Amino acid sequence: QVQLVESGGGLGQVGGSLRLSCTASGSIVFINAMGWYRQAPGKQRELVATSDGSTNYADSVKGRFSISRDNAANTVYLQMNSLKPEDTAVYYCNAQGYAGRGYGWFDKWGQGTQVTDSS
Repeated sequence: QVQLVESGGGLGQVGGSLRLSCTASGSIVFINAMGWYRQAPGKQRELVATSDGSTNYADSVKGRFSISRDNAANTVYLQMNSLKPEDTAVYYCNAQGYAGRGYGWFDKWGQGTQVTDSS
């Protein structure tokens, strides 16, 4: 079993910064990709940023958000700068990889962490 635990959400001021973290644990042989997605009230979940050897960002966060990974710790970070009211959402971590014989390939989601504009 593989689990993802997120942290770092909370209230962010417009123009301010927040940093999200997500750590994967369990029976992990390797992780191919990790990423962040978000879902605002009344909207579908959307990609924010992914890292699979290269990085990919939604147009709405390019130049403001930065994704990074600590592969040894199975952890992915999302540094969010210049926050905007439209960044308010629940942010979900995703990890895809291989958990070995008996478990196979995995595609897991974290429980989500709320980021709210405090203005």
